[in-house]
Amino acid sequence: MTHVDPDADPDAGLLSPGRAGSPAESATSDAAVLRGLLDAEAGLTRAQAALGLAPAAAADAVTRAAADEGRFDARDLALRARPGGNPVIPLVADLTAAVAGEHAPYVHRGATSQDIMDTALMLVAARTLDGLLGDLARTESALGRLAAAHRDTVMPGRTLTQHAVPTTFGLKAAGWRCLVLDARDRLRTVRASLPVQLGGAAGTLAAFGVFGATHAGELTEAYATELGLVAPVLPWHTLRTPIADLAGALAFTAGALGKPAADVLTLSRTEIGELGEGAGGGSSAMPHKANPVRATLVAAAARRAPALAATLYASMAAEDERPAGAWHAEWEPLRDLLRLVGGAARDAAELAEGLQVHADVMREHLFTTHGLIVSERLAAELAPLLGRARAKSLLTEAARRTRAEGRTLAGILADEPDLKGVDLADLTDPIHYTGSAGALTDRALERR
Repeated sequence: MTHVDPDADPDAGLLSPGRAGSPAESATSDAAVLRGLLDAEAGLTRAQAALGLAPAAAADAVTRAAADEGRFDARDLALRARPGGNPVIPLVADLTAAVAGEHAPYVHRGATSQDIMDTALMLVAARTLDGLLGDLARTESALGRLAAAHRDTVMPGRTLTQHAVPTTFGLKAAGWRCLVLDARDRLRTVRASLPVQLGGAAGTLAAFGVFGATHAGELTEAYATELGLVAPVLPWHTLRTPIADLAGALAFTAGALGKPAADVLTLSRTEIGELGEGAGGGSSAMPHKANPVRATLVAAAARRAPALAATLYASMAAEDERPAGAWHAEWEPLRDLLRLVGGAARDAAELAEGLQVHADVMREHLFTTHGLIVSERLAAELAPLLGRARAKSLLTEAARRTRAEGRTLAGILADEPDLKGVDLADLTDPIHYTGSAGALTDRALERR
């Protein structure tokens, strides 16, 4: 029996293939969170030094100690976090010991644990979003190429699982791309607004005034500059707009990527076969399988993300000036959401770049219903000739006979004396009934 070391990495991604090996995984690892915590502590001391509230030598000493990640053990910090409820408390003790001497008192001076934890998580989010946005750019580019290449590739449009009217794959891909761009825009906005947290014990910055700070926003501005984040108007210990905005943008992104994944899963079914993944996954039991694994993983992420976002939204109802439980409840779901959506963005890029479009199958399926797919067109075209009621009655009966007899709609309508001279072959050709699909695709592709 294999021995499992309880102090080894507790989450190697064994149950999370969607994020395994993705940029988001490394950007949200325990090591990355620890790096964020250390950067937040060092940045705070540097900000105070920049305003003359701490010696420059102290800022250098804290920064040097914080840069030496080998001094700090994430697992040890996790175990020692239990008495105080968060890992900042033991980290401050270890960082203070590492700095030592006359500069040790400048570690964490004036801050509270939530200042450092919130700021560190904003750093983790910023670093994760930078990679995630890169994968969205790959996805958008690939979908744009597909939309342009298949602008006029006609396929059945489907509503409520059934053939509706013809559409084009170009329009479908352009729609996917629009969703990706919508997600990109939301994530860019959030990324540009991620703030530092600095409020002190109860959001008044009182201790910093004791240390010589004369302007409430001055130190926060300096802190934000040191870390490349934004200075908030107020400390946000219980004003959780940054977390809610991040949660919303990430959940939207998961859903935006989930739409093309859902379509690929449907259209790559054996009995449909209009799409296929470039490198499908295998099966442990069936050698013939080429499963749409990338789409599967993206679809799974889209199903999980809303619940994680809901936890973050629920934590907005935080009592007092600093809460018990609400803040703590955010840490894991926020990291899970970043990982989940980051992995989905990586998989979506690979899916879009390798997607196989079987245009011949799409065309073949247009004729599956023997012309019924263009019944809307016939109703509109024949109403002026026969009258609206007569046209509807005639087409309803013709549709019934088409399904029952297996004949084409054009063939059945050709028996009607009132339709002699009408070019039924052209009217029932689905290739010629795609409306403004081409123009809409062009319009969508103008967006950059």
